[in-house]
Amino acid sequence: MRNGKMGLVVWLILSLVLKFCSASPTSSSLINRVGSSLLFPVHGNVYPTGYYNVTLYIGQPAKPYFLDIDTGSDLTWLQCDAPCVHCTEAPHPYYKPNNDLVVCKDPICASLHAPGDHKCPDPGQCDYEVQYADSGSSLGVLVRDAFAFNYITGDDLIRLSSCGYDQLPGPSNHPLDGILGLGKGRSSILAQLHSQNLVRNVIGHCLSGRGGGFLFFGDDIYDSSRVVWTSMSPDYTKHYSPGVAELIFGGKTSLIKNLLTIFDSGSSYTYFNHLAYHALTSVMKKELSRKPLKEAPEDQTLPLCWKGQKPFKNVRDVKKYFKSLSLSFTHGKTRTLFELTPEAYLIISSNGNVCLGILNGSEIGVQDVNLIGDISMQDKMVIYDNEKQMIGWTPANCDRLPRSKYVNI
Repeated sequence: MRNGKMGLVVWLILSLVLKFCSASPTSSSLINRVGSSLLFPVHGNVYPTGYYNVTLYIGQPAKPYFLDIDTGSDLTWLQCDAPCVHCTEAPHPYYKPNNDLVVCKDPICASLHAPGDHKCPDPGQCDYEVQYADSGSSLGVLVRDAFAFNYITGDDLIRLSSCGYDQLPGPSNHPLDGILGLGKGRSSILAQLHSQNLVRNVIGHCLSGRGGGFLFFGDDIYDSSRVVWTSMSPDYTKHYSPGVAELIFGGKTSLIKNLLTIFDSGSSYTYFNHLAYHALTSVMKKELSRKPLKEAPEDQTLPLCWKGQKPFKNVRDVKKYFKSLSLSFTHGKTRTLFELTPEAYLIISSNGNVCLGILNGSEIGVQDVNLIGDISMQDKMVIYDNEKQMIGWTPANCDRLPRSKYVNI
């Protein structure tokens, strides 16, 4: 959903790629192995970078682009020179789109509109408007181009692609080429790969607290028996949501119930609704009033920071003062806990203070949902299994790439 990364942003985009082709006669026989996974190294961190991204090669000839990984949205787009009316700073030259437009009657186009709202003012192109949770929006048309997935097995390629030409940046402007939409919708990259029978409808990521990690499509990277699983909620089909949770402080104190929760790798930080945020910060301030920490309002890194007698170097220096949190999900008679140790909700600022990486969602327009962001998913493998309608997590060493048949470097 990009909350906490892009701020209040209006994105006017010419975007999305739906095209697959093979670079060699042998590649189709390899990629049709449905059990195989695609594996991508991830770069970045929660702080100070503020995002995790992968490198994809797009276009013909293929060129590298850095894309923010976002499980909270479906559309994949690049800043592009169409020409570009308003674009933010980007690490690579703006993508130059081709003229292969997606027509209005294409099923992918229909999937972007609410029932009854799909109209075709221009049958030759697909126009759409998407509202993001942070009150930003995306307007544009869809195009086709090629993504190149390079395999370690040789010269094998799969190809897909995408585009965004008029953008109004918010207060937070990160130097990326675009967004990789990994959501549940028909227009997402995962849905497109799965529709071509290339991988199972499963995606996951492992984000290291030291920076970096990996992203994968498919299901042969993890041992399912070692994963804690909870059901995706049938009531919230647009996002990766296990439904409502109970927020527990220190392993025993229930702070609030019925928190509608979404896993969102597009958010650097975790966002609670107004009531949950104030319940958490109130009990946390009370606990810390007896500890050698003082609030540091002068540190503007995040809304709530504390300082010690001397600057902190890492979370290990201060974690003894903070209690663990957990989100409890109940489905029928099954109860699962998503644990948040201090490392999963604290950062050390450049000033040497410790800051709370759980923010008030109402301040960025997120009122009804609670977003589990990157900070709370660090050093865990998080898996979204759309075939079984399950979300899973397990502690993992995200600094090392697991073995997979296909690795994209």
